Amino acid sequence: MKVKLLAHTPDPDLLCAAAGQSCYSSKGVSSILEKAEQEQAERVLGKIVGMGHHSVIEHASFTFSVEGVSRALTHQLVRHRIASFSQQSQRHVSLSEPSFITPHNISHDPKLHARYNALMEEIWNVYRELAESVPKEDARYVLPNACSTNITITMNARELRHFFTLRCCNRAQWEIREMADRMLELCKEVSPVIFKDAGPPCVRGPCPEGDLSCGNPRRL
Repeated sequence: MKVKLLAHTPDPDLLCAAAGQSCYSSKGVSSILEKAEQEQAERVLGKIVGMGHHSVIEHASFTFSVEGVSRALTHQLVRHRIASFSQQSQRHVSLSEPSFITPHNISHDPKLHARYNALMEEIWNVYRELAESVPKEDARYVLPNACSTNITITMNARELRHFFTLRCCNRAQWEIREMADRMLELCKEVSPVIFKDAGPPCVRGPCPEGDLSCGNPRRL
């Protein structure tokens, strides 16, 4: 898995802090930004986000490149609707060579791993055979959820915090959790205030899962 932060709103903490201040000032956000300082931004934005007023952080957006993940992951990912996605097409990209993700629980068992690999090889044999006679968009029907893919993701900071709340949780599926953890690390590097306490609910307080809790809270 390769996760890279391609682009983001410049100085997201300063911008969102200024946007928040502009709600209570006679000055416009451009004037506030001219005199904005990091320390003040941390204080103002920390208070605003801490109070749950998250609309101001929608002004910051982040774009990621994610490569070498499974279709099982992206089927979960695209359920986050307040986002933009551009995914590698199985209609137009030839997948003649096997390219798939193997879950750790399978790779750690030699017998299961051998059976898994044998099945993947057979699937791709059938795919190549079909692709010789029918369009790739029809041949792809035999490809598995394990098939690897690449995707571009853009979310605003508010949706990212929601995404991290759900997908950084220990109860999230392992692959999307690994991706979410890496995305969060990258966000904290460029926007430490907005994402200071981002992550699963247990980093901010009690677990909301009740009897379904993993019993192993994560720490910042």
